[in-house]
Amino acid sequence: MFKLPPLPYAKNALEPYISEQTIEFHYGKHHQTYVDKLNGLIDENENKSLEEIIQSSDGKVFNNAAQVWNHTFYWESLSEIHHQKPLTKTCELLISNFNSIEEFSTQFTDQALNLFGSGWVWLAIDHKNELSIVSTANAETPITQNLTPLLTCDVWEHAYYLDTQNARPSYLKNFWEVVNWAAVEERLTQYLNAQ
Repeated sequence: MFKLPPLPYAKNALEPYISEQTIEFHYGKHHQTYVDKLNGLIDENENKSLEEIIQSSDGKVFNNAAQVWNHTFYWESLSEIHHQKPLTKTCELLISNFNSIEEFSTQFTDQALNLFGSGWVWLAIDHKNELSIVSTANAETPITQNLTPLLTCDVWEHAYYLDTQNARPSYLKNFWEVVNWAAVEERLTQYLNAQ
């Protein structure tokens, strides 16, 4: 059976950009509910990883498994060390794929602003070591598209409604202040070393 993974920081560690109250609801209620629902839908003796369940399921099982995975990845994409900047390998690939860090963040933000309804925006890398910005609706995730995610932003309203109400642009401005660029660099390095 799956358990809610621990947050990698205290619930107030992202303040003032993402409030402790939002973390308590988003992590403690929404993420926990996906875990609980997934456990209620699968055989307790099923010996599959979360990724294997995502790759082999659909409907309610897929939705809840993918949301458990997506949310865990999202929490790890944020950091208690605020105002980080992209590190060496990440910088090089962002510049080679998007011409500049600023152009990347502009394109990423634009996709997040224009994603209709609920979903996610990802920075992902493919088998050619090319980066792309990918939008997914609802619980969809790049791992079903043979892409390796490096960063994600949750744009479901429950990610920001308590802090910025319906102002998604304000949430996105806050998001960039708490991005865990060290984690992005580590994910990228692991991916490149595995090639």
